[in-house]
Formats: sequence, C-alpha cells, structure tokens
Amino acid sequence: MIHVIGNAAVDTIVRIARFPRPGETVVADSAVDDLGGKGANQAVAIARCGEPVGLTAAIGADPPGERIRSSLAAESVKTDGLWVWPGSTDRCLISVDRDGENAIVSLIEAARHFDPLAVTGIGERIAPGDWVALQGNLRPEITRDCLAAAKRRGATTVLNPSPAYAPADYDWSLVDLAVLNRGEAIELGRRDDPVEAVATLRAAGLGAAVLTLGAQGAVLFSTTSESRVAAPDVPAVDTVGAGDVFCGSLIAARAKEFSWSAALRAAAEAAAICVSRPGAQASFPTRAEMSRIFMNCGGTVAEEPW
Repeated sequence: MIHVIGNAAVDTIVRIARFPRPGETVVADSAVDDLGGKGANQAVAIARCGEPVGLTAAIGADPPGERIRSSLAAESVKTDGLWVWPGSTDRCLISVDRDGENAIVSLIEAARHFDPLAVTGIGERIAPGDWVALQGNLRPEITRDCLAAAKRRGATTVLNPSPAYAPADYDWSLVDLAVLNRGEAIELGRRDDPVEAVATLRAAGLGAAVLTLGAQGAVLFSTTSESRVAAPDVPAVDTVGAGDVFCGSLIAARAKEFSWSAALRAAAEAAAICVSRPGAQASFPTRAEMSRIFMNCGGTVAEEPW
C-alpha cells in the first residue's frame, strides 16, 4: 500500500503570452479550474499506475472539497484519510506562459491546520513494507512527525520537498528517498552545484535521491549506484503537474519492484506525456497510457539496494 500524506486543492490555471513585469498588467488568453494539490496529484498518478494508494489530506467544508473527494474516489484513490476542516478548500493560482513555463501561488490554509497523525489515524494504517510519501505543504514539524511514524512502522519514506522549507527544518535521516529538482537541491544543500548539494544531503542522512533536471532528464544517487535517464524530446505545452507525475510514477514503479533504471525511464516517459498537454490532472497520462509505459519499460525486478 502507498500512503500519500499531503494536500488537495483546486487549481485555477491562467494561460498568458508572457509573465508580467513588476507593476504590469497582462491580459490572459484563457482560464480553467482543475483538481490539483501536490498530494492529490501524486496519489492520482500512482493510482493510474495500478498501485493501491490512499490520500491523507485536508479539504474544506464546501463544494470544491466534495468535488475533490468524489474525483479521488473515481480514480480509485482511497479517501478515508481526508479530513474536513470548517474553512475553504485550498487553492492554487497557476500562470502558464506560451513556452509552457509556470508560476504558482498557493493558498494552503487547510493544509496549515492539518495534523494527520492526530485527526485521521494514518499512523495506525501504515504497515511494514508500505510506502509513505510527503511533500512540502504541511507544517515542517508535521512532516517530520509523519516521516518518523512511518519509519517506526517499517515503511519506506519518500519526500518531495516542494515547496521547500528552511534547510534547518529537515531531518534527512527520516527520508529513504528524496525526489527534488535543481533549485530545491541547491537551496537545501546550500551548494551552487546541484550534484554537490545532493551529496551534502546524503551526508546528512538522506538515503537515495533522484535529482530532476527538466529537459536534461534525471539522475539517481544511491548507496551503490548512480543512474541517469534522458528526458523524452517532446514539445512543452504546460509543465504544471509534471513533477508530481514523475514522482508518483517513480514511487509506483519502485513499489512494483522495478529496477532503478526501469523506474526512472517509466517516470520520465509519464512526465513527458504530461508536459505535452495543458492542465494539471487533466494532462496526466491515462491508465491505459501508464500501462503501456510500464510494459515498455520492462518491469525488471529491482536488484539494487538503496
């Protein structure tokens, strides 16, 4: 079982020709609402890979919250970890330019008030051999507590530190696998070179790390191996959600006991489909597409240690 502990939100995606300069107003080409939030995105991606997954997150006592619950259930994501708080469901405001680059502003009041160990019983649902994935939308102390609880229960822990906390807020010894991009690595490892930054985090106790490099692909750093995967060459329409698709697909592939190289290939191919389409969850590969990706990547059984 894979447990995603994070957030769920409504994404408002605004398409513009270019980002405005300070003080400037630009006219949008279009706007659309989509379901999102990094936790929900990763849970949906995992479900479409065919792995059993549940989302533990906060939603508001409002129609968007109910829409999130029903949409997750339709994706076969377990929703018994959803907690309803008396305010509004969280929202992300996403601007996407003509090159597919995005800028995101998140409203995360529900996530800020969320203590999953206290209000959902997630700590008791984690079993030895499970996977537990977190991101950066919960309070730092809550993330650390959840990672520690998962380790005590014998689960494999994954952290996608986005948005990133202050470097001092992390206990890397609680993280078996980190999936982070170039900027996050540099910020958290306090090195100008992302590879050196990842080495610093691993020296601080982090297990394996996957460094994502956009069009340059991704690199794995583990105890005994280093592996690189190239990014498929596709036209970038919209990068919203691509990192979550990569992360969710990677977790699902490793949970299926794919080798690191096969898991990286599957994650890169899934993310490439996402960037070639507009929207957040609307751009994600379908179950049929995920099935073909995993079949094409071989599904070889993992032999490498962490």
